[in-house]
Amino acid sequence: MKHRMKIGVIDVGGGFRGIYATGVLDYCQDNAIEFDLAIGISAGSANLASFVARQRGRNYTFYTEYAFRKQYASLRNFIRGKGFFDVDYVYGTLSNSDGENPLDYPAIQANPADLMIVATDAVTGEAVYFGKSTLTQDNYAPLKASSSIPFVNKPYFIDGKPYYDGALGDPVPVEKAFALGCDLVVLILTKPESKPREQGKDAKIAKRVQKKYPKTAEQLRLRAQHYNEEVALAQKYAREGKLIIISPDDTCGVDTLRKDKEALKRLYDKGYRDGQKIKEFLQQKGLYKEK
Repeated sequence: MKHRMKIGVIDVGGGFRGIYATGVLDYCQDNAIEFDLAIGISAGSANLASFVARQRGRNYTFYTEYAFRKQYASLRNFIRGKGFFDVDYVYGTLSNSDGENPLDYPAIQANPADLMIVATDAVTGEAVYFGKSTLTQDNYAPLKASSSIPFVNKPYFIDGKPYYDGALGDPVPVEKAFALGCDLVVLILTKPESKPREQGKDAKIAKRVQKKYPKTAEQLRLRAQHYNEEVALAQKYAREGKLIIISPDDTCGVDTLRKDKEALKRLYDKGYRDGQKIKEFLQQKGLYKEK
């Protein structure tokens, strides 16, 4: 009996740069490209939740419309103690069944694809992988935890445990995808593959959380190193033909916390065009036929 290939997709997130992956995933939906496993980090977890729910275009509205509301992301939120990104507004007020743009929870559960959301245990610094069975109607706590950036946001508590952004514990979870049985992996980065991550503000943010969450601070200091090592590993798998990296040649001026409507649209369009590389990759493997 011929082995059925298991195909995974990873969306590493990246704040507002995540609109690039939204373009890639919308291309996949428009071309009937599906995956058996979807692993999302931070904004990538939200992108993939909508993808698994088959809500094409939903995330585009979040990036280009809702993100410009003060309730979504603002200094005002931060001053009021809600965090720069108000994850309760994004994944609650807007996304609940009575919200403005509900996440189709029944469709997520009905889809045979697995959805995995990566967060980081703030106390241990270890990655925690939440499966879609941990989501319930109008309770999307793992998405909130995965998107809670240290200092920018307070940790998000689930069952009494504090969690931060999944990118601290496992920024590019390629090993996890293969460990879960994937034969092929599509990795979506939201900045150029050739551009290594630099420590930047990570060390300064580490000082802010050092006293209360020393393991989180340690992961912040190592974040750039871990990201670069995991991208290098992905490149090795790509050379072996087991993986394809989809990444923008530039970010059109969009950054994690910086947004501009026209720039966001350009980055989305870039992602949509780059989605074709996935179709070509699968065609080469004999796993895609034009409908």
